[in-house]
Amino acid sequence: MKTHLIPLAAVSLLGVGSLAQAASTVDLTVTGLITPMACTPVLSAGGLVDFGKISQQDLNQATGTRLPLKYLTLTVNCNSAGRYALRMRDNRDGTAHVNSEIYYGLGLDSSGNKIGVYSVSFDPKQTVVDDLPVIYGTESTTGGVAWRTSNRNPIDIGSRSLLGFTNIEGSTAGPSAIQTLTSTLKLEAVINAKQNLDLSTETPMDGSATLEVVYL
Repeated sequence: MKTHLIPLAAVSLLGVGSLAQAASTVDLTVTGLITPMACTPVLSAGGLVDFGKISQQDLNQATGTRLPLKYLTLTVNCNSAGRYALRMRDNRDGTAHVNSEIYYGLGLDSSGNKIGVYSVSFDPKQTVVDDLPVIYGTESTTGGVAWRTSNRNPIDIGSRSLLGFTNIEGSTAGPSAIQTLTSTLKLEAVINAKQNLDLSTETPMDGSATLEVVYL
């Protein structure tokens, strides 16, 4: 009986060893695609929006103060037609007093209070793409996996969403291939309530963001 038990035990131990060895390794795969497409975005006025000096007595005490609308022109030129979207990163992240991906911060005052917010919107009706007669806007909150039904409504550009344009109304296929795009951007800024700020000294608004072309 013992002469049969010993070989069986040895086989069992070999099987456990093989399983342990297989479970101790894992493969890593790194993929990507280098595209010959290259796009260059340019903002009018060098991307500078200056509200000038604002007197603290003109600010609302308990509510935000909306500043006059400002407009910029964005031009995106690509070396060939291709699919891409736009995204904006807040370089003053954490300074917006409203928690939303479409609001960007204006920095902090001398006491560390949040000065205010601004947003930037695109209007498909104020956007020209190549020689297309009509343009529709679309948006993805899933990194390009799914796209909002394209339409002609203005879109606020977000820090965690992709914004694109297509010539197909009602499409959920995402942006069309584009070579040249020109769009008028509307910037809206709101200063935090006066009671929330330290205005004992001059307080510079310090908003900064980076507009990014995301290749699809």
